[in-house]
Amino acid sequence: MIKKRSFFLIFILLFSFISVFDANAHSMFNSGEKFEAGYRVQVATLPEFPQIGEPSIFLIRVTEGFDYEEVDRFRMGIKIYYNEELVDTIPPKSIEGAHWDLDYVWKNSGNHIVKVDLYDIGENQVVVTYTFNMGTQNPFGYIFFIAITIGALFLAITIGYVYFTKKFKKSKL
Repeated sequence: MIKKRSFFLIFILLFSFISVFDANAHSMFNSGEKFEAGYRVQVATLPEFPQIGEPSIFLIRVTEGFDYEEVDRFRMGIKIYYNEELVDTIPPKSIEGAHWDLDYVWKNSGNHIVKVDLYDIGENQVVVTYTFNMGTQNPFGYIFFIAITIGALFLAITIGYVYFTKKFKKSKL
């Protein structure tokens, strides 16, 4: 009986490993993508939740068409708004390849509107603006930190209670 169960478990494990041949990571929380004028622009930040006054990175990727072919080069500028006021601009820059990693320091806490201008698009050499909503606050905030701390304290109290009650019972005998 034990051999049959072991064989069955090994079979299930092997079958599950073989059937999973394509895995995708989750998209980053502070990311977005837009498809306009035949081009797709993807924007994300690293770390996912940038901290105020600390360096972070804008990760930008530009692809063309419905096949998402990476472009050879592009020209792009960025405008960052906070409370509907322009707080920062990154002048247009020509980038070789489809990826642009840009160092940036966020100055305000909360949601920002990031407008990405893709220049010289198509035969008419037009400018296409992609708008993204990006935030600098951790959505879990203090609630997550407090919940983990309380859970750890309750675990420590429970283990301490069990350990000390056993120790006191042995000392009384």
